[in-house]
Amino acid sequence: MKLFQNVSTFHRVLAGLSITGLIYFAYTSTPTRLPYNQPSVVGPDGKGVHLSPWLAPVVWEGTFDPTLIDSIYKQQNITIATTVFALGKYTLFLKDFLESAEQNYFVGFRVHYYVFTDHPEHVPAVKLREEHHLTVLTVPSSNRWQDISLSRMARLEKLIESRLFNKADYVFSLDVDSKFYGRWGVETLSRLVGVIHPWFYGKHRKKFPYERRPESQAFIPSAEGDYYYGGAVIGGLVKDVYQLAKTCRENLEIDASKSIEAAWQEESHLNKYFLYNKPSKLLSPEYLWDDRKSKPWEIKIIRFSQVLKNYNEIRPNP
Repeated sequence: MKLFQNVSTFHRVLAGLSITGLIYFAYTSTPTRLPYNQPSVVGPDGKGVHLSPWLAPVVWEGTFDPTLIDSIYKQQNITIATTVFALGKYTLFLKDFLESAEQNYFVGFRVHYYVFTDHPEHVPAVKLREEHHLTVLTVPSSNRWQDISLSRMARLEKLIESRLFNKADYVFSLDVDSKFYGRWGVETLSRLVGVIHPWFYGKHRKKFPYERRPESQAFIPSAEGDYYYGGAVIGGLVKDVYQLAKTCRENLEIDASKSIEAAWQEESHLNKYFLYNKPSKLLSPEYLWDDRKSKPWEIKIIRFSQVLKNYNEIRPNP
C-alpha cells in the first residue's frame, strides 16, 4: 500500500504540518554516512546561529518573547517531569539545584521532580512552588561514578514506562551538580531537545570527544558529526525521550557484552543517537555552561551551569 496516492495528496499533508511537525516528518531518522559540512552554532559575525541545517531552532537570549510563549503554553495545561541523579556525595548539590530551580525553572507551570538517590535521608527539605512536586526514588549505591553514568538511561527508561506515560507531557533529565542562574522555561520544549556542550561549540568535529572505536555502538567516524551535545541535559516529549533512552540503554548493553565502555559513557551514546535522530530543538550553551569558564561576549546570559567542584572528593573512584 502506498503512503500517498499521488503528489497532490503529499503536498496537502505537508501544508497541514506545523514547522515542528515538518521537522519531525523529514528528520526523525537521517541516513548514515550522508556527507555534509559541519554546522556551526556561531556565525561568521560572531553571533549565535538561530537555525540548524535541518531547521531546528537554536534557542538564545532574544530569540523568543517569554510573555508570549508562556501564554501559549499555559493553555495546554502541561506537566514537565524532571529527573535528577544524586548518588553518593552528589547529594551535596541537591539543595542549590532545587532552590535555584524553584526560582528559575518552569515558573508558573506544573513540575514534578524525581530524585534518584542512594541516600534518601540526605534529600533536603526545599520549599516548592504551587504545583511543583518532588518524589524520592531510592536506588543502590555504586563504587564507580562511571556505573552511575552508565545506568542513567536504563533508569530513565523504566521511570517513563512505570510512571510518566500517563502523568507528564515532557521530561528533562538534568545533572544535579549544576545551578540555575536565569530563566529556563517553555522556550526549551520540543519533541526532542539537545544542548550544545559549552567546551566544544567552537571546535571542529574532528576534535569532539566522540567514541572513535568502530567496535562500540557509540562509534562516530572523524568525518561525521553536527555538534557535541552535553549529556547533562536530555529532554523532549515523554514518548521521544523514552525511545532515546531505550535505544541508548540497548546499545550500552551491547557494548557491555563485549566489555566496551564508551569514552564518555551515556553521553557518547547520546551523541550517536542525535547524529542519526536529529533533535527538533537545540539549546545554546546558555542552557549548559560551566562555572570554570569565563563568559564570552556571544553568551548574553548564563541560565544553567555546572558548578565548581573537586572530583577527587565527591566521586567514589578516580
